[in-house]
Amino acid sequence: MENGLIAIPDEIVLSKIYLVRGHKVMLDRDLAELYGVETRRLNEQVSRNIERFPHDFMFQLNNDEWPNLKSQFATSSWGGSRKLPFAFTEHGVLMLSSVLSSKQAIQVNIQIIRIFTRVRQMLTDHT
Repeated sequence: MENGLIAIPDEIVLSKIYLVRGHKVMLDRDLAELYGVETRRLNEQVSRNIERFPHDFMFQLNNDEWPNLKSQFATSSWGGSRKLPFAFTEHGVLMLSSVLSSKQAIQVNIQIIRIFTRVRQMLTDHT
């Protein structure tokens, strides 16, 4: 990445995109890690700007979805989570760029959007 920031391999980002409720999503914890912020900080910014995140941009996983999704992880680094994670659709990830403004968050966000676009194009090409 530019400006001395560490590049994140596309494969890492791709591995953090899940299919939930028929949507390709990324979890708050994964996004926070990629952006270099605490999950708590990411969620605080979302809460302060909640009008930017309608239900088709972001939703909280329910008690059935979280264990099912967690079982897909090869290794779990989640520890004892008290809250169910939030899932951000492509549009939600786009909106995050308006509430997180660090250089790393901006660069990673651009990369994530490009990957979402590439995945959508690949799906279109195969249908």
